[in-house]
Amino acid sequence: METAISAEGLRKRYGNHQALSRVDLAVPAGTILAVLGPNGAGKTTTVRILTTLLEPDEGRATVAGYDLATQARDVRASIGLAGQYASVDERLTGRENLRLIGVLLHQGRRGAKARAEELLEQFGLVAAADRPAKTYSGGMRRRLDLAASLVGRPQVLFLDEPTTGLDLTGRRTLWDMIRNQVAEGVTVLLTTQYLEEADQLADRIAVIDRGTVIAEGTPDQLKRKLGGERLEVSAASHTDLATVERTLSALSCGDTVTHPETRTVSIPLTDGVSTIAAAAKGLELLGIEPQDFAVRRSTLDDVFLALTGQQSTHKEPKATGAIPASEEKQPA
Repeated sequence: METAISAEGLRKRYGNHQALSRVDLAVPAGTILAVLGPNGAGKTTTVRILTTLLEPDEGRATVAGYDLATQARDVRASIGLAGQYASVDERLTGRENLRLIGVLLHQGRRGAKARAEELLEQFGLVAAADRPAKTYSGGMRRRLDLAASLVGRPQVLFLDEPTTGLDLTGRRTLWDMIRNQVAEGVTVLLTTQYLEEADQLADRIAVIDRGTVIAEGTPDQLKRKLGGERLEVSAASHTDLATVERTLSALSCGDTVTHPETRTVSIPLTDGVSTIAAAAKGLELLGIEPQDFAVRRSTLDDVFLALTGQQSTHKEPKATGAIPASEEKQPA
């Protein structure tokens, strides 16, 4: 399969801070790579280098078959970029924003107009097309920003935390739009701290920490690294949590993952039913009545915590119950 993005040994330093120590990536054409990592891990620096906004101190990379160092103009002509914050002009309408980008990309006025209408329809923005972008809701702005990144029909799309600040309904709407682009052959590199987002969208995941890729694989491959199935016990109170953690840790030859905010502790089920029985017996002898006692598969949250030593900073927003169409009625 053709490689759409290739990076070897990317390094970048800002003064005394080593932003990237060594980043190696390979993204097959027509797939999605999700790049995970804690704040300051080097995700945005990687995107800025691969989109020619920043030069690496060392290493080489190609995007859409073009070398970043010698063919930067060709790279820029082949990519789309949507950053963490909407980059459209808030004083212009949605339609005017898209037409302006088309003109700047030398599509001509007629071509720019046709492309803008196509994208407004595709992203459900026709009803709001003649309103200033500053009146759009957060979800609408993100959709407009994604539409703007697609005006030039890019082969490769870079999305730097594109759903930050959106509720669950808005995020899922954007996910569907991203999947549609991949179905049309676009390659996507997506940075995110939403672990469910990576699980839902990515063909492969790269975990970056302290400027280095520390793990890479499919979501299932990364989960299997933690032992597949896990025993998860929820304590009834924070007082019981430490006891539950000690009890389960004594039974595990693998990592113990504790989530204080939900009062849960999990361990890999290396010995199957015997581990479950020993945990139940041990807690009973200590007079601990768990709130919940369950077996489940490892999640990306477990992987993230085990690899980086940090919990994801972006937790799953609660569903609001709002329907996407309601966005068209609500100003930002």
